[in-house]
Amino acid sequence: MNRTLTYLDYNATAPIRPAVIKAMAAAMERPLNPSSVHSFGRQAKRLVDEARQKITQSVNAEGYNVVFTSSGTEANNLALKDNGESRLFVSAVEHSSVLNVHPKAEKIAVNQNGIIDLGILESQLVMQRRPVVSIQLANNETGIIQPIAEIAQIVHNTGGMLHVDAVQGLGKMALDISKLNVDLFTLSAHKIGGPQGVGALLFKPGIEIHPQILGGGQELGLRAGTQNVAGIVGFGVAVEAVAELQSKFRYVEILRDRMEAEIKSLSPDTIVIGQGIDRLPNTSCMTMPCVKNETQLIHFDLQNIAVSAGAACSSGKVNVSHVLLAMGLSKDQAETAIRISLGTETSQADIDRFTTAWKELYTRTHALREAA
Repeated sequence: MNRTLTYLDYNATAPIRPAVIKAMAAAMERPLNPSSVHSFGRQAKRLVDEARQKITQSVNAEGYNVVFTSSGTEANNLALKDNGESRLFVSAVEHSSVLNVHPKAEKIAVNQNGIIDLGILESQLVMQRRPVVSIQLANNETGIIQPIAEIAQIVHNTGGMLHVDAVQGLGKMALDISKLNVDLFTLSAHKIGGPQGVGALLFKPGIEIHPQILGGGQELGLRAGTQNVAGIVGFGVAVEAVAELQSKFRYVEILRDRMEAEIKSLSPDTIVIGQGIDRLPNTSCMTMPCVKNETQLIHFDLQNIAVSAGAACSSGKVNVSHVLLAMGLSKDQAETAIRISLGTETSQADIDRFTTAWKELYTRTHALREAA
């Protein structure tokens, strides 16, 4: 058995950058609580504020408020829960942390390419009083990118507010909040080589946010509890490398495209979800005809290859992807799809190991079917 680790699940989490670990370790050596009035407290507040500034600079969000949370999931909840009398509209392919905030939220359909139909969106928002719309910038399972600037214009023309979950986009594509013109924006540290357990909600001044965790007055009074200073410091260091990450992902896209072409040559019936559509450069969601994704995951894991069957937020369960069903794939097709997500440390040797293992399972399974 090949025991070389091949990690192809970067959309779940990315390895922590050495500079981040070093900065966090230094912060952990001191008793830092930003709510304290003594010198250590002032040091902590300065470090947290510096991280806020780095994050706003990384996405050109000067003037936006930044509230640190425990995750992108919490930031999404903070943005969308208790939104008063406003109707909530969410795309049918959103992350579960958005879909489950308001189970009765009105769904916005996507076409077979996973893109929101702007005409349908506009018709849904007509006559609504200050609607709240939540749309992923880039889907975590397929990598498909939504036309956020055009969506923002439609939402604002109806007097509504737009929240964007940009967790997967940070570091993999250029992000400029001022150009996208969104009202609320969710980010997370651990997708870009920062620590797990730290997220952020950015929002325009004047937007009313209802705190979900009550207690002290931390984080503008919107997120009570002592801040995770070391984690926030790590987030700040991680975003300093965003431009470097974006440049490296150009080569990652080449590797991804080579991988997809090789798989298609082995199995012309394989569906590459979103191929030819604007997607993240590192993400590939593809089917292995007649082979359940759970079988694939076991096979790849035995080969020491880490991939996934979709979102990494389902307690280890392999469920049928609501994203793929919303795009019009059949249940049988969706049950054969896996997600391969590359990172800046992915090599051609990693791709070769994956395609070899893929071919082995595909060939063996189809030989057995033909012999039956």
